Amino acid sequence: MYPPELVAPMKQDLTDFGFVQLLNSQDVINAIKSDGTTLVVVNSVCGCAAGNARPGVKLAVKNSKKPDVLSTVFAGVDIEATNVAREQMMPFPPSSPSIALFKSGNLVHILERHHIEGATAEMISANLIEAFNEHC
Repeated sequence: MYPPELVAPMKQDLTDFGFVQLLNSQDVINAIKSDGTTLVVVNSVCGCAAGNARPGVKLAVKNSKKPDVLSTVFAGVDIEATNVAREQMMPFPPSSPSIALFKSGNLVHILERHHIEGATAEMISANLIEAFNEHC
């Protein structure tokens, strides 16, 4: 578990951009199972979250087509919510960071850590925009 004061700016990086924090299992289920599309970002303290994932997601949601719900859980902090979000991402193994797009409760697109590491924010954004244009 990370100290709240350590992760607050990392959480705020997304919440300031319109992402809703999912803090417990019910929050996650309500967001994912809602009609329409939901983006879930599994945020983390690692450098690839700060340098690639968060900037890439923020670029992507500027697209004209974007998910109805923008949400986030924080690995190592929002443990219950993160575990439930990861269950919904099965059969993909848990990874932090990761970015998943759900449509009417079904996983339709995912970027795992190995897709994020070494990718630029622009590459991540382009990947997500393609998924948004198809599913949103």
